Formats: sequence, structure tokens, C-alpha cells
Amino acid sequence: MTGHEVAVWKEVRNRQLGVKFRRQVPIGPYIVDFACLARRLVIEVDGSVHDYADESVRTGYLESQGFTVFRFTNDEVVDHGVGGSIRDWLAGVR
Repeated sequence: MTGHEVAVWKEVRNRQLGVKFRRQVPIGPYIVDFACLARRLVIEVDGSVHDYADESVRTGYLESQGFTVFRFTNDEVVDHGVGGSIRDWLAGVR
């Protein structure tokens, strides 16, 4: 895991947001950074070396499988953290 992924993991692990997240989860032909399978939520942390054309194909596939995909940049992880955004989404789904 990258340092930014470690920061996200610290926010979502151990059911801190009320649900279980797993890391490095295989879904179809992809391995996603984090997933809450019970809520069909995928979290991806995108560094500066991402092929965004490929990411749109990947996101399309995951969404076609019923997942909601949250993408955060490294800067968003550092500047704001992501736990609050994820918590808000989870609260809206209930």
C-alpha cells in the first residue's frame, strides 16, 4: 500500500465507520483499493500516475456490478481525509 492508502486504511479499518472494509479486493478483472462488500462501496485512491481513460472503464465495470465508486486523489487524502465523506455517504444509504 502507498502512504496515502495507509492513511485511508487508518480511517476505515476496524469498523470505525460502522461497516467492514477490506483492502486489495478482487472484483472481476480488477483489484480495488478498498471495498465494503455489504454496502457495495469501492474506494480508490488515485496518485499522480493514473491512466484516467482506463479508470473510466474500470469505474464503468464496477458500477455495472452494482458498486458505488469513490475516487479520492492523494491531495484530497492529505488535505481533508476521507472518513467524513464516506461516513456521510453511508448515512445516506441507510
